[in-house]
Amino acid sequence: SRTYRQSSLDTAELREHDPLNWLYGRQSRFRLPAEMVRDTALAISGLLVTKIDGDSIRPYQPEGYYRHLNFPTRTYTADTDERQWRRGVYMHWQRQFLHPMLKAFDAPSREECTAQRPRSNTPLAALTLLNDPTFVEASRVFASRVLTEAGDTTDARLDFVFQQALSRNPDELERSVLTELLNRSRADLQEHPDAATALLDVGLAPHHDDLDPIELAAWTSVTRAVLNLNETITRN
Repeated sequence: SRTYRQSSLDTAELREHDPLNWLYGRQSRFRLPAEMVRDTALAISGLLVTKIDGDSIRPYQPEGYYRHLNFPTRTYTADTDERQWRRGVYMHWQRQFLHPMLKAFDAPSREECTAQRPRSNTPLAALTLLNDPTFVEASRVFASRVLTEAGDTTDARLDFVFQQALSRNPDELERSVLTELLNRSRADLQEHPDAATALLDVGLAPHHDDLDPIELAAWTSVTRAVLNLNETITRN
């Protein structure tokens, strides 16, 4: 609807004419639910599989995570096909022992009905976005899109990144910061090519063998930063 799609910014005029917000002229901004945080990264990267229905999926999970479970002994085997990139609503849900990513973003345990989820803001969430294999893989594939679908200049590529992730272009400060990050990452990776290889080996998604691995890894650093932005995982 037009109401849902309009800007939620509060203005003096809105407060004067509709102090109780009966016309829904403004709304609060809030972080997306845990499943949608994952879905957003997959969608931006182009990995998201939108198939409906089917069995539960098992995303990447830290090795040995289930060893802390009480009896009976359980094992976890992550999917090795396109199910890895299906929507979060299909994720396997172990009650009392949630997937770490879901827990970091306040998903309920499902031990009891929850009418409203809490929304915390902790460093653990940012660390999850930076290091969870699902998000690292999404960043890598997103970077591949940048190098194959955007223009040849840094500015054109940054515009592409922001349009895909945030539906806007970067401002001058954002452009400057990310350009510096790109240049610094490129220089570091040229000195440590093994680090580039390790980064690009994360996840099951196929590689673009025709792309320069140093350049791809450097742009992966940029896309990781953008996917970690509060704006990326927030409904404004």
